[in-house]
Amino acid sequence: MKRKVLSGVLGAVLMGTAVLSGCSGGSGSSDSDGGELVLYTWEGMFPQEVLDGFEEETGIKIIYSNFDTDETMLEKLSQAEGGDYDVVIADDYILETVIQEGLAEELDKEKLSNFENINPLFQGQFYDPEDAYTVPYGSGIPLIVYDPEQVDVDIKGYKDLWDPSLEDSVALIANYRVINGITQLSMGRSMNEEDVSVIEETGQKLLELAPNVRLIQDDNTQNALLNGEASVGFLYTSQVTQALAANPDLKVVYPEEGLGFGVMNMFIPSQAPNKDAAYQFINYILEPEVAAQCFNSIGYYCTNQAADDLVDPNLVVPDTVHNAEIVQNVSEEADTQYNKNWTEFKAACD
Repeated sequence: MKRKVLSGVLGAVLMGTAVLSGCSGGSGSSDSDGGELVLYTWEGMFPQEVLDGFEEETGIKIIYSNFDTDETMLEKLSQAEGGDYDVVIADDYILETVIQEGLAEELDKEKLSNFENINPLFQGQFYDPEDAYTVPYGSGIPLIVYDPEQVDVDIKGYKDLWDPSLEDSVALIANYRVINGITQLSMGRSMNEEDVSVIEETGQKLLELAPNVRLIQDDNTQNALLNGEASVGFLYTSQVTQALAANPDLKVVYPEEGLGFGVMNMFIPSQAPNKDAAYQFINYILEPEVAAQCFNSIGYYCTNQAADDLVDPNLVVPDTVHNAEIVQNVSEEADTQYNKNWTEFKAACD
């Protein structure tokens, strides 16, 4: 989700940091002082009080190791042959490869009493259809946000971004697959369309959107909405959160054609040094009160249904949302056409 879907599901949503070398993960089972747990993910994925609470409750010391991209994580985990780390958090698309390469532990659900707290909306995805290896930890869902005082049209979906009244007033994130994808959703198609002729039609429809586009920018796109440069924004999750914090009068739209989203997931590497500690940590994070602390801190959509009443309401996906689709890898031929659409669209917006 970092830069694949949201780019950054949810991606930039997100974070980048220097890559740190993996630490050794302690013994294979907890010793008298609880041992150590090596947590491998992006920087800033947990509030410190949550990590401190786990250490106080279990006596297990957390070693927090960071990576900058999902690809870096995969490389390090492959080199370690599924070892070195006890819990990893990564994005949906990369998990398909992790599982295929045998780098993830098949979960023992008997050790995860809080597994039932997970919102089913974020389960059964293409990378783990049986939920055998992964545990959702936050979702990114790009949404439309607009200033009702500056917009005359009642925006209900992606198709409304093409309304002539929005000329030179729409700010877009800069993920080529997501923007192609929402265009296809507006056409009644899948975000993961493989038919090149259909993708060519998508490109033509995107060109029709160009007159309405004020800017295309991946970082801090919400600022264009807040400073009045744009009246409508299509924003990443963290940007939606920041925009609403600065101006609660903005209106958020869950497009009626469906949602594109990304899901981050926790998993235990196949050769994790301290699997017992890993199960304890994941189960702890799934506790409603702990999950709420996490989501309220990191600003991603809550994937823990039992915590919905405890988090900022803006971080809970409405019950009316059922049709959501994750951007997946497509054929090289299809991807080439998506890139061509994007290049021509950006040129038309200049």
